[in-house]
Amino acid sequence: MAYEHVIVERTGAIGRLTLNRPEKLNAFAGRMRDEIFEGLAELDAPEVRVVVVTGAGRGFCSGADVGYLSELLAERDAASFEKLLDAGRAVVTKIREMAAPVVASVNGPAAGGGLNLALACDVRIASDRATFGQTFTRIGLAPDWGGLHFLPRLVGDSKALELMMTGEIVDAAEALRIGLVNRVVAHDELAPETDRLAALLAARPPASLRAIKAGVYASGTRTLPESLDFETASQLACFATDDAREGVAAFFEKRAPRFTGE
Repeated sequence: MAYEHVIVERTGAIGRLTLNRPEKLNAFAGRMRDEIFEGLAELDAPEVRVVVVTGAGRGFCSGADVGYLSELLAERDAASFEKLLDAGRAVVTKIREMAAPVVASVNGPAAGGGLNLALACDVRIASDRATFGQTFTRIGLAPDWGGLHFLPRLVGDSKALELMMTGEIVDAAEALRIGLVNRVVAHDELAPETDRLAALLAARPPASLRAIKAGVYASGTRTLPESLDFETASQLACFATDDAREGVAAFFEKRAPRFTGE
């Protein structure tokens, strides 16, 4: 499917969604939020084992198009603004519901909803030129795209409050220090390092990755017995797969396993 502001590609088991409005640092415009959702839905297929989300040009995503927000504010068009919020909600919900791991490859500025799009992903790898900002208070708004949920879980309540209330921009080194991202690499190495990480995840057994993703995200609301029940069910499901037999056989044969997802 062709999109105006999103590029969706697939190479083997690896899917890639690129925000493609580089002249505006990939700020959300028009149907772009809906296109992101539709692109993710296109990649949410059994044959896709990992999805990479990144931005074209020198930025990951600068969040909302402030020019369009200005128009909505001038017209007091709350109904249209709520549609934007619903579209962002649909995207982050989709990412968390997808079976495949989703990797954010943050190539430059990530601000506002753009930062929270990255936080919704399962793993974040960043260029050393990337910057991160919860910039909502700078324009009189509150965080959306799941930021109030994701950020405290990554950096703790107090740091999340500081970042959100001040709207401070932090660089990649600080983002790594506080746990906002998983890895920081030299800018020129971001693409190859992202490809290596995606290939590593794509080579892992899909049933195992599904269980890990679902189990980790549900653990915050489950009791220990409930988590143990989930672990038992997940282990039994994995035990029944060909990949489990292949993994054990490869261990004894001292070779790399070839997981098929069957």
